[in-house]
Amino acid sequence: MTSQRFDRDKETLYAIFSESKRGLSPEQQQRAYGAAKEYARRYGGDNDTYSKEARRFVTEFENGINHYEAYAAYNAKNYAKAFELGRTVLKAQPEDFFVLAVLSEAGYENALAGNSSLNDETIDYLRKALQLLAAGKVSKPDPFKSVDAASGFLNLALGWFLKDKSPVEAAAAFEKAVQPKSPYETDPLSHYRLGVAILKGEFAQLSAEYNEKYGTKGPSAEQQAMLERISRVGTHAIEAYARAVALSDPKRSVANATSPQVNP
Repeated sequence: MTSQRFDRDKETLYAIFSESKRGLSPEQQQRAYGAAKEYARRYGGDNDTYSKEARRFVTEFENGINHYEAYAAYNAKNYAKAFELGRTVLKAQPEDFFVLAVLSEAGYENALAGNSSLNDETIDYLRKALQLLAAGKVSKPDPFKSVDAASGFLNLALGWFLKDKSPVEAAAAFEKAVQPKSPYETDPLSHYRLGVAILKGEFAQLSAEYNEKYGTKGPSAEQQAMLERISRVGTHAIEAYARAVALSDPKRSVANATSPQVNP
């Protein structure tokens, strides 16, 4: 009798969960969550298909709640609260792209508002989110509209945070941020920042190295090769500036922006 009741209770609880989860209303989903959680508590040790389904539903439902709360805190500009909620999620799900993205946005806006307390943590989240994109682990790029939009913003924000402490890495990030299909492809400020980062980073480093190695020496093949390399980097920076100018004034082409304007 005990065994029969056990089976009947199990079947009833699963039926409530299975039927309710197909509903679209919040009430039905909440009922499904309650049944699934109770099912997992009572029968999770069975490790059968039904138990796995119940546990998966509980995890997804709770993640959805956490996502909503973290995003709501971000929308309310309560960035500290968003980070508090997000840290809890990431402790259990370190590759949760949605939370990494929301905290990246929150940290960026927090920094733009003049508060640097979350900067280091934000940089870490930006790097992790970009690593997930690069590894092809993001099939659903929420809260962004597309993978290209996600890559564009995350690289832009990373470049902004690193523009002073690591301009070489910042330039690489800005370069990716202005790629085709990115929302920043035609953003003048992003191209301007790319130019600045190139000059402050690779161009400055190569120039210093050139002066140290060849400043007091005569011409050589090695000296000429390095000079050409510096010239290429400088040209890249000029092109980024020219692109920024052209995008700021649609009437001017990028080609014209690189040349002095001569009156006839």
